[in-house]
Amino acid sequence: MDKNKSIEKQNEKKFVPIWEKSTLTIEEAALYSGIGRNKLRQLTDDENCPFVLWIGSKRLIKRKLLDEHIEKMFSL
Repeated sequence: MDKNKSIEKQNEKKFVPIWEKSTLTIEEAALYSGIGRNKLRQLTDDENCPFVLWIGSKRLIKRKLLDEHIEKMFSL
């Protein structure tokens, strides 16, 4: 029984709050920033987007750089 509990514990996904993550998925970034998923995709499609990190075909949002970008913007 103890062995099963140990295996279950290892398989549990560890929860990290969004505000502590260095990179966010599009969905997390949308929740965090209040910017829609489609708008975030549109912004990160730009080759010169400073806050996107591509890992293969997966796009992650660099949270701190997104914050800085939002601070500088008047409108999106």
